[in-house]
Amino acid sequence: MGFDGFLTNQLLIAMPGMADPNFSTTVTLICEHNDEGALGIVINRPLDLTLAGLFEQLDVVDPDPQASARPVLMGGPVGPERGFVLHDPGISFENSIEVSSDIYLTLSRDVIDAIATGAGPQQSLVALGYAGWEPGQLEYEMLANSWLNVPATPDIVFDTPFNDRWMSAARTLGIDISKISPDAGHA
Repeated sequence: MGFDGFLTNQLLIAMPGMADPNFSTTVTLICEHNDEGALGIVINRPLDLTLAGLFEQLDVVDPDPQASARPVLMGGPVGPERGFVLHDPGISFENSIEVSSDIYLTLSRDVIDAIATGAGPQQSLVALGYAGWEPGQLEYEMLANSWLNVPATPDIVFDTPFNDRWMSAARTLGIDISKISPDAGHA
């Protein structure tokens, strides 16, 4: 696939040689990419925190037990105190960005409250922090072979087990990423 500028709704798959520990073996959904840079959410790094812990920090009273048991993800190294929720369409919230017709990103508290009551979106992923790129930085990293990219699917974003996401996303390109040399592409 040619690199035609913007990577919104693409999954970035970290190449095996990724030196930055924040992104080693990660899959990141690019939610916004334009002239001002890019914003992505890492979708395969569960934290040692469940929604119960997050609900507690947010003073949610009597949250839904099923929701409470779900993991919170490390969405990226920027703004780790901020919550980001990826979810399916169907319910609209105050501050949402349409990533694709299947995936929305919501940055407002109302989505967390809806999830806590069990009335949230059918499918959702709650992350703390995000990955951010300055204008041109992501394009540069793509040219430097830091990432593979594939179109995002709700299946990988919401359903695939976290530990399988890196390999599964690469497999959609027909690649066994575990067999790629970490030195690929750098003479």
